[in-house]
Amino acid sequence: MSNNTIELREVLKRYGDKNVVDGLSFHVRAGECFGLLGPNGAGKTTTIKMLLGLAEPDAGVVSLCGYRVPSGARFARQRVGVVPQFDNLDPDFSVRENLLVFGRYFGLSASKTRAMVPDLLEFARLENKADARVGELSGGMKRRLTLARSLINDPDVLVLDEPTTGLDPQARHLIWVRLRSLLARGKTILLTTHFMEEAERLCDRLCIIEEGRKISEGAPSELVANEIGCDVIEVYGTAPVALRDELAPLAMRTEISGDTLFCYVRDPEPIHARLAGRAGLRYLHRPANLEDVFLRLTGREMQD
Repeated sequence: MSNNTIELREVLKRYGDKNVVDGLSFHVRAGECFGLLGPNGAGKTTTIKMLLGLAEPDAGVVSLCGYRVPSGARFARQRVGVVPQFDNLDPDFSVRENLLVFGRYFGLSASKTRAMVPDLLEFARLENKADARVGELSGGMKRRLTLARSLINDPDVLVLDEPTTGLDPQARHLIWVRLRSLLARGKTILLTTHFMEEAERLCDRLCIIEEGRKISEGAPSELVANEIGCDVIEVYGTAPVALRDELAPLAMRTEISGDTLFCYVRDPEPIHARLAGRAGLRYLHRPANLEDVFLRLTGREMQD
């Protein structure tokens, strides 16, 4: 019996004459955090809609919690909690009322939902805001409430669509702490995010997609080692093209993004020596990270 809570096999979705999702395959094991990464328009939201039964694939197989989707989506969703990209909390209700009302969507009795509310408020660190209206909450509080609301049915799987977009670093780190606690409890998480640090911190494995197609998959550390495999020196403050021509012989590879030159190096010392003492020049030597992988695979220049 498969230990996968989510499976997509050769999934295709067209809108007009465009393949928005194009032969996409991946699986998510029970108890892991799996990241789905890609530029805007890569097909992430459409993939989530098909997974939840909100859109029907034109070809391929989608399964969620052991049910074929969309035919079994109604049953699968009983075991799933969803945090949408944009908050859809009811502004006319208090924090507590938002949780109570949401329980009805899963057929929970009022008494059972009321019994769960204190633990959910504590989880979201909103015990002192239980009677506050949604409009009185900060952005971080709203996201924590949306996350708590997604747990009202004690789901096996959480689908999180950019859960920390728009949050300040402190609020983002608090959400990460809460997500790690859910993973420790055995929950399965499918996460989309534009924050590469978030993906590195939370995801056991991830899939990078572009134009609806998978272009890489693996653990974050494996992708960094396989796709980059060296250190990075970022150089700012001078004409990057002229500097690239000068430093390229000392690097494995160079790239330019805006006014920044990226030098990929196994031995940084020759470049350090060449740049030392130059007026008006700043540089940063650091290990490669998942953002380097993402930008190498999808391009450093923004595409419309």
